[in-house]
Amino acid sequence: MTSGQPEWQRKDPPLTTPWTGLVDPAAVLPEHPRPQLRRPRWLNLNGLWDYAGWPFSPDEPRPVGYGERILVPFAPESALSGIARRDEVLWYRRLFEIPDDWRGERVLLHFGAVDQTAKVWVNNQLVVTHEGGYTAFSADITDVLRASGPQELTVRAEDRTDIAPFPVGKQRNEPGGICYTPASGIWQTVWAEPVPAARVSALEITPDLTGFTVLPQVTGGARAELVVSSPNGDEAARVRGVAGQRLRVEVPDPRLWTPDDPYLYDLTLRVLDNRGDVLDEVESYGGLRTVGVAPDEAGRPRITLNGRVTFLHGPLDQGYWPDGVYTAPTDEALRFDLEKTKELGFNFVRKHVKVEPARWYYWADVLGLVVWQDMPSLMVSFDGPPGPAPDPVPEGQQRFEAELRELITQLRSVTSIVAWVPFNEGWGEFDTARIASLVKSLDPTRLVVANSGVNCCFSRPDAGAGDVYDDHTYVGPGEPRERDHRALVDGEYGGIGLVLDGHCWPGPPQAYEMAPSSARLTERYAEVSERLEQLVGELGLSGAVYTQTTDVENEVNGLLTYDRRIMKLDATVAAAHNRAVIRRGSAGAGAAEGELPESGEPEVGAASSH
Repeated sequence: MTSGQPEWQRKDPPLTTPWTGLVDPAAVLPEHPRPQLRRPRWLNLNGLWDYAGWPFSPDEPRPVGYGERILVPFAPESALSGIARRDEVLWYRRLFEIPDDWRGERVLLHFGAVDQTAKVWVNNQLVVTHEGGYTAFSADITDVLRASGPQELTVRAEDRTDIAPFPVGKQRNEPGGICYTPASGIWQTVWAEPVPAARVSALEITPDLTGFTVLPQVTGGARAELVVSSPNGDEAARVRGVAGQRLRVEVPDPRLWTPDDPYLYDLTLRVLDNRGDVLDEVESYGGLRTVGVAPDEAGRPRITLNGRVTFLHGPLDQGYWPDGVYTAPTDEALRFDLEKTKELGFNFVRKHVKVEPARWYYWADVLGLVVWQDMPSLMVSFDGPPGPAPDPVPEGQQRFEAELRELITQLRSVTSIVAWVPFNEGWGEFDTARIASLVKSLDPTRLVVANSGVNCCFSRPDAGAGDVYDDHTYVGPGEPRERDHRALVDGEYGGIGLVLDGHCWPGPPQAYEMAPSSARLTERYAEVSERLEQLVGELGLSGAVYTQTTDVENEVNGLLTYDRRIMKLDATVAAAHNRAVIRRGSAGAGAAEGELPESGEPEVGAASSH
């Protein structure tokens, strides 16, 4: 720290969570940030960094001195960062030491996410640039490291939020209503690790009902070995093949992953030389499952999990925090929302126009929650005339498509994700059928929801694109009656609000309907759920998404308050209704008893936003 520079101090957020005071600047989010590609040695670079931020200026010179301290990886808009303001040009700097036992190995520097653009220098040498605020990136920094002593790491981020043509989701420079505080710059873990020259750089894990197909991306090596083990360490299967080519391993007596039994196998991938000696070894995991669309007993297209009709019921999960904005204060907090979702009897989460750190998906896998993953949308104005908005500018379309490709590549091995949702309610929508086809071509093993809320708002006709027709109706539930090859889902409904003094964000509260008390909210939830249960049987619905997990800023329609301190309705009553809906919607069979597909291909097709 520069002499005379002020020490870091956490700012006070409008609302604290139970974890706000547990954030330790000396150990910020200390858990391994990449559960599906782990090595035992790594260095967490979260913590206190020097910081300087300015309004936008394309000619802003690199600062010589930094006047503030920021707690990485919390965005400067957040109270936990210690800054609590928005800057458009953000400079970060810190010194770090390379552990002695890393000498002689390659050193990789990793960023979980930096919004919107980033340039990274190590010891004044530019090592990587990146565009897009939701995907991870890395750099091999070995050749710019000093032989000894501290290494200097500098990051310049630029984030104009909704002014620039980037995917932004619900971030807005002027938040309000259904749009929220932005999260600029570094907002996920920064870390480094030593790796051998011949190594695994990525794993693509594709499960089915009898085993795994794994494509390891490797640099060097002659052979690759994949070992599948049960959680207690007993080896279940082993296979070897040519390095860099697909490995197929059959698992004896396979135990499938379901929300009721989220069983995960441990995977070990080794890179070998010609003699069979190990050059690199990484740990991972995966669950055996398939997803698709198949006719039920009445001939209606229904979503299936592992070949059986499975009703997906869960909340819209936006992933915002009153203290950390885009970043949960601790790993326990990150897990908390998913635990409460399970306690409420749900089996499903829709991750809404945001991408989470890898550990969020890990907890969804472990706890047993099916996930629909939205692509963060391009900016759309809600102030224009009725009807579809014009196409985004070409630069925005190109960035959207590039980041969509990165997103699918980054998350395609996550067991719990069963559907991709490229568009929501027409926000930044363009070339709907082509984008849906692109997503399917990138990942044919999952469902595509071409446009969640196809009936709603600014949405455009999608000509039957994708695998799911997704209705948004508030309070609802919706009654979609379209009949084509697609499964029918109430992709958003509910939105019943309750204001609890002392637990609300500053500003006017907003909901689709207000309840005067927790008791009345519980009654209304029960009434809406009973109607949903009827519609599931009448229409053959395949899923329903209630808005929403928690309050978010001025929206007070959460099942939990924004500070996560109060469950706003009777959880026992809600859970009973949620389980009843799931039972009703899963009563039919997508395959005859004992008939299960033999591969990871969807049974008919492959899978939609607030």
